[in-house]
Amino acid sequence: MNEAVPILMYHAVGHRPAPPAFDLSVAPEAFAEQMELLGERGFTPVTTARLARAWRQGEPLPPRPVLITFDDGYEGVHRHALPVLARHGFASTLFVSTGWLRGGHETGGALDTMLDWHQVRELAASGAEIGGHSHTHPQLDQLDDIRLRYEARRCREIITGELGAAPVSFAYPYGYSSSRVRRIVRAAGFTQSLAVGNALARRRQGPHALERVTVRRTTGIEEFERLVEGRALVRSFARDRALTKGYAMVRRSRRGVRVLRGAVSSVVL
Repeated sequence: MNEAVPILMYHAVGHRPAPPAFDLSVAPEAFAEQMELLGERGFTPVTTARLARAWRQGEPLPPRPVLITFDDGYEGVHRHALPVLARHGFASTLFVSTGWLRGGHETGGALDTMLDWHQVRELAASGAEIGGHSHTHPQLDQLDDIRLRYEARRCREIITGELGAAPVSFAYPYGYSSSRVRRIVRAAGFTQSLAVGNALARRRQGPHALERVTVRRTTGIEEFERLVEGRALVRSFARDRALTKGYAMVRRSRRGVRVLRGAVSSVVL
């Protein structure tokens, strides 16, 4: 059984994404070239749920498995990525922030034009797995338990109601999680969850901390080939890793201050 699997993390796919979504977007032509390379190199895309079943239950994986995942739910995934995926017969997983999608559950705050639920259903009908990505896309590790449970459960509830099937996979917004976040997401009914990490996914990471590799606007085809082959990941993402460690320290400090303030307030009251 494969010990390491590349999980590719995409966001927006478009010619002219809105500025807040630009850096983590890819051009449609670049996406098509990347998918062509996967086919030429013999990779077989699978869904997040299938990878989890393989590592949990011993279900066989195809040769050279790879995961193609999209976060947030940008409209360009339907407009530009779906035709390419369909042409190659590639599976994918779309993680949606339900409050960002256009429709009756919309809360605002989206960074660009998002999918509507008709488009999400078309993606699901094409074979894409639809997973959760919270309701309003917050930094989950900064929320108290009540709000954190709401974000996970509300997201799962809406997807279930709109698609008629409960999602089983989840991706942490911004990649941020903690043992508390993972525990609550698991309790909400998600059986596997994805972080970022910019490393290949391995079974030993556990079903709720699987790592992914970021594909962004500046990822050229040669770098993409190195990423999917698992080469030079440490060098390619050295700056990202340094920033991630710094952000983690800041978030833990902020969380600690909020907990302390809450404790002090309860004593005063």
